[in-house]
Amino acid sequence: MFNKFFANARKPQGAGGRFFAVGMNIGHSGVSRWGLNHLAIKPADHILDIGCGGGIKRVREGRVCGLDYSEVSVEKTRRVNARAVRVGRSEIRLGTVSENPWPDNIFDIVTAFETVYFWPDFAHDLGEVRRVLKPGGFFFICNELNKPEGGEAPGQYWIKTLGIKVYGPAEFREYLMKAGFVEINITAKGKGYKGICISALAK
Repeated sequence: MFNKFFANARKPQGAGGRFFAVGMNIGHSGVSRWGLNHLAIKPADHILDIGCGGGIKRVREGRVCGLDYSEVSVEKTRRVNARAVRVGRSEIRLGTVSENPWPDNIFDIVTAFETVYFWPDFAHDLGEVRRVLKPGGFFFICNELNKPEGGEAPGQYWIKTLGIKVYGPAEFREYLMKAGFVEINITAKGKGYKGICISALAK
């Protein structure tokens, strides 16, 4: 029962998932605010947030879309952003990062806040991110967990319980370069549960 409840961190489902989605948004708000300070968003940008999880980032003139494979998260995000959805400024889709439902070269920015831990095939999934980005667009990752170079990520109990993968700066850089990204900038607050954000330019 314990493990089943905390599996909602990976994919919120049912009543427990709705409760967990609210808690994750609150719990991750600090690192999300910190990460957004490292991302320059223009008013008219077309943005995709992968793993929107019940929240979404806003722009004044552009369009913000969300993708999540949890029906609970999609429902909550649509409800929170109902007005933007109604007027065509936002679209929230149910789907996976591995089979991104959007066409090629349409987003200025793709973001992933606290979600790449769960991506099933990181190399392939980064290719899907690159595909939907315009040339010159930015991919932005923000994680709370940061793996130290040459060491083990903290929180091994939760990593094993949830089946997640924590990457270090060198791993992020290698994966992103192979996927066709350049100008990779990595900022870390420190090791452990402190925060790391990565921005990369699509060639």
